[in-house]
Amino acid sequence: MSDKRKFINGLLTGLFLAVIIAGATYGGRKAVTVWKQYHSQEESGAGAEVVSARTMQKLQLIEDIIEENYALDMVDSKAMENGIYQGLVDSLQDPYSAYYSAEEMQEQQEKMEGVYYGIGAYVKYDEEMGFARLGEIFANSPALESGLLEGDLIVKVDGQYTKGMGLDEVVSLIKGEEGTRVLLTIMREGETEAREIEVERREVPKQTVSFEMMDNKIAYIRISEFDKVTVDQFTDAMAMAKGSGMLGLILDLRDNPGGNLAAVIDVARQILPKGLVVYTKDKAGKRQDYNCDGDHELTVPMVVLVNGGSASASEVLAGAVKDYGKGKLLGTTTFGKGIVQKYLAISDGSAVKLTTSKYYTPKGNNIHGIGIEPDETLEMDYEEYLESGYDNQLERAKEILVTGE
Repeated sequence: MSDKRKFINGLLTGLFLAVIIAGATYGGRKAVTVWKQYHSQEESGAGAEVVSARTMQKLQLIEDIIEENYALDMVDSKAMENGIYQGLVDSLQDPYSAYYSAEEMQEQQEKMEGVYYGIGAYVKYDEEMGFARLGEIFANSPALESGLLEGDLIVKVDGQYTKGMGLDEVVSLIKGEEGTRVLLTIMREGETEAREIEVERREVPKQTVSFEMMDNKIAYIRISEFDKVTVDQFTDAMAMAKGSGMLGLILDLRDNPGGNLAAVIDVARQILPKGLVVYTKDKAGKRQDYNCDGDHELTVPMVVLVNGGSASASEVLAGAVKDYGKGKLLGTTTFGKGIVQKYLAISDGSAVKLTTSKYYTPKGNNIHGIGIEPDETLEMDYEEYLESGYDNQLERAKEILVTGE
């Protein structure tokens, strides 16, 4: 959260003290008049209306105080307005609820779709150098076609020097409208001269599913998150696995933070038997069931890898697999996010993301704050993995599928 937003939110959560101080030290006639009007209307209690004439007067008073007294660079009025809305949602003290301005909501929409207009590469921040650096280059992407390489240091974007810029700011400069071009000035390891490479921005689907056919006809499918693009990508991976004569499946949900509920339901329908995948209950207790017809039930043994980073939608899938006994969960206890959020749109393009229901596994378990215990607990040996690339959890999953125990 930016310092400016923290400042505005701090005002909203500490208004009473701020007004007392202002009443004692701020001699403006307008402020005193407004304060007297406000004080005479003071209300309290859980049933009091939040947005009322009283709160509007108080906000106006605070704005006047800021305008006449704040000594640092002024926050622009739009940022202050957004701070008010954000502060109202923040008062719920729910880390999963948030207010998004129209611009922020557009970015969220791109993330949920799993498609954006850019160059087709991950970007990471190099703390030591103070610049962003290209990470993985996507297959069939504009970045690959232009000759960019993983590890290239991004010195300028369209002539704008990027040293010290935040990662989000650099990414926003690189992204843009489809068909437009962006000029990257990069430094490449082993070279002393900077290169200028122009790249066309195109629609770039995020790759959320990876597939590999391993020894003993064991298929390995990793899902990094659940977006709208995930369903087709998973369908393709399963088709390749079946076409290669799959005799066992390792489904890797480690560090999958979740995502789109509809996407995980459609993925689950390609694995589970006929019956309930998950159900939700809203504030009024209204229940909604999400079912599977069982037409694509998996017929080979499966191991699902999970850990403390497996959350939300990935827990929906892991919980259903465990309840139906369709596979063995291996790893460590999942994160424990058993609640569902909805984006509720506002006519100006902004939106509120709000926790609107709790979800339950087919056997009626709500795992919020608890997580899902694996059938077999096995801690990841990160030290060995970093040294040699040996993944002890993955190797144990292979062993289970080969030996049956």
